[in-house]
Amino acid sequence: MCLAIPGKIVHKEGNKVIVDYESEKSEASIVEGDFEVGDYVIVQGKIVVDKVPNEQIKKWQDFLKENS
Repeated sequence: MCLAIPGKIVHKEGNKVIVDYESEKSEASIVEGDFEVGDYVIVQGKIVVDKVPNEQIKKWQDFLKENS
């Protein structure tokens, strides 16, 4: 099983983005879809594959606060 952690796009240039995971930043590519700076996304194999809805991000952040 693979756990995908959502990260926030903090920089975009063409189809290349920098995704911030708070503990590290990583470069990824957009192959398909409309993603912008500020979006929370799931990245697999250095490819942005999905946008995470804001309500799910809020739940994720609450979970991390409660369990850290």
